[in-house]
Amino acid sequence: MPSADLILKNARVITMDASSPLAEAVAVTGGKVAAVGRAADLDSLIGSRTRVVDCAGRTVVPGFNDAHLHLFSLARKLLGIDLSPVSVRSIVDIKDVLKREAAKIPPGTWLSGTDYNEFYLAEKRCPTRWDIDEAAPGHPVVLSHRSLHACVLNSYALSLAGIDRNTEEPPGACIERDLDTGEPNGILVNMLGHVRSRVMPPLTVAELDRAFSMANVQFLSAGITSLGDATYKNDPARWRLVKQYQDSGVLRSRVLMMAGPETRHEFQAAGMVTGAGDSRLRLGAVKFLLEVKPDQDELNQAALDCHRAGWQLAFHAVAESTVEEAIKALEYIKLHSPVAGRRHRIEHCGECPPALLERLKKLDAVIVTQPPTLYYSGERYLETVKPDQLPWLYRIASPLDRGVVVAASSDAPVAPVNPLTGIYAAVTRRAESGQVLLPGETITPYQALALYTVNAAYASFEEKTRGSITPGRLADMVVLSDDPARVPPERIKDIRVETTIIGGEVAWER
Repeated sequence: MPSADLILKNARVITMDASSPLAEAVAVTGGKVAAVGRAADLDSLIGSRTRVVDCAGRTVVPGFNDAHLHLFSLARKLLGIDLSPVSVRSIVDIKDVLKREAAKIPPGTWLSGTDYNEFYLAEKRCPTRWDIDEAAPGHPVVLSHRSLHACVLNSYALSLAGIDRNTEEPPGACIERDLDTGEPNGILVNMLGHVRSRVMPPLTVAELDRAFSMANVQFLSAGITSLGDATYKNDPARWRLVKQYQDSGVLRSRVLMMAGPETRHEFQAAGMVTGAGDSRLRLGAVKFLLEVKPDQDELNQAALDCHRAGWQLAFHAVAESTVEEAIKALEYIKLHSPVAGRRHRIEHCGECPPALLERLKKLDAVIVTQPPTLYYSGERYLETVKPDQLPWLYRIASPLDRGVVVAASSDAPVAPVNPLTGIYAAVTRRAESGQVLLPGETITPYQALALYTVNAAYASFEEKTRGSITPGRLADMVVLSDDPARVPPERIKDIRVETTIIGGEVAWER
């Protein structure tokens, strides 16, 4: 065997490979894992050009795979004004921040605030158009909720959007109104995408460059070596842009890009379906956003058409009703075009009672869940989710126990890109507030690691190339300050990423 390019030694290597779960050292050659074992056994692979990294007893795991996030939305968020609970505590604080930021830019320039959460505001309500008007009347302003399912526009922005008391609500959306006057109060539900694509100016090249550079640092510092962009509006133009950023080194992480029911035709015209691309950029599933596609017969046929065309399917389904719609579509496909091993996915699967889980188990489907939302939104769930649905909320242990593959993700920018917070949440089910959601659904640290490694790779048909530290796999690895399986559960979220390695190259170091 030739000399290794890189050797990690004196480490606790959690390989996520059941045939050899623990090791002391890893050797890398040509961007792939060459050998895994005892340090003494790998010394013979050290040559004059081998980089040897002494991990000083730290833990090495496969690179984290955030299986569902929104790359371009995250990039836009990183350019916005932070209104998260760590930055603002009240609507008064929000107005003060907006007033300061408005003074820095010319009148008429858009202001964008991100991550507000009314449950952490002193007023316990969302800001309205009139609150924002007081702070920045001369600027169009949009504030996005942490969930990204709601936003608030001031009067200037509402005017640019053409929204007034006579505006009809788009399908699946809501324009909140003053109960006395009927005037929109500025709060829009499920319309942020419309505002960004139809009303706000597109990001400039310079803004995109800066945003992707910032996103790259976030990914690498969190140990994310692979990610899934689950945006249903992805098209070949976005594909080319992501490839450009990867080729230039601006974006180091590997990307799996989903398409939508409409944009998939553009990819197909170029001869591309699920699996097209290479190890750095691959085409993933066609994503169906069920909240805006309510007709079951229409969904069944559209899903079947994509299935027959060779696509993996991903159904955005949170509420029980939409989870059932997704399952019905998969049952329809199984009846009319049974093909084994297609691994169709349900994204979120937020409310899945036992009867639905039993049906799902029979469909060879994968659940892609979001443990970080338990941590960041647990308090809101406990206050707003109906009591009859709460026992089925974001279950992880139950599907795993029934043999359903579950992968994990952040849904960023809905939650920060930090897999260790997700692992903590999956292990403890503890919210940021300290409250616990469904303790019966806790899983072990090893199971939680699998959600972000081997299971995430399986969800995208990549388990033979990544997800475990196994000879022949891509050398994507993360060095951690501690072992998630050995520290007390409450300390998992405090574990640091020390080094991120992609394709055998050190991409980031603390």
